[in-house]
Amino acid sequence: MPQQQTSSPEQGRQSEQGQRFDWWAEPAAVPGQAPRPTHRAPADGPGTDGPGAEDPETGRPEPDGSTEVYRSVQHSEAFQQIRHSYRAFVFPVSGVFLAWYLMYVAAQAVAPGLMRSPVAGPVNVAWLLGLLQFASTFLLTWLYARNARTKRDRAALSLRWDTQDQLR
Repeated sequence: MPQQQTSSPEQGRQSEQGQRFDWWAEPAAVPGQAPRPTHRAPADGPGTDGPGAEDPETGRPEPDGSTEVYRSVQHSEAFQQIRHSYRAFVFPVSGVFLAWYLMYVAAQAVAPGLMRSPVAGPVNVAWLLGLLQFASTFLLTWLYARNARTKRDRAALSLRWDTQDQLR
């Protein structure tokens, strides 16, 4: 039976056909082709009036028109309502779920006898609460998707189309 030969990293990184196995290294140069640049300079350099122009006082790039559009959208009442709706759901629900999880972990540590109490057959309180953790995860995922669909998606889509119209 033929034995496969293995090579160590020190013995080279090429197969018999010359294919490289070190995928993290830069690509090998192909004969007859110019090497690919690894870094591209911006099309408009500093001191020009294009997107790469810099503010002479601060040295920071000057914002172009799209930056101002996105900033105005961020400060708009519609965007603030979408953010408020998101936070009003996510923060309380995350807090409740975290408290529920920590209660389960604390009960395991503080009351192991209670957690070993049988509920039905081989299922004890610990198993029941552990399975309820999974059930609550699926329930919260469904609630989040329903909340997003009913309260935020239409407003966010409308805001997106308005923004795209302003960028044209």
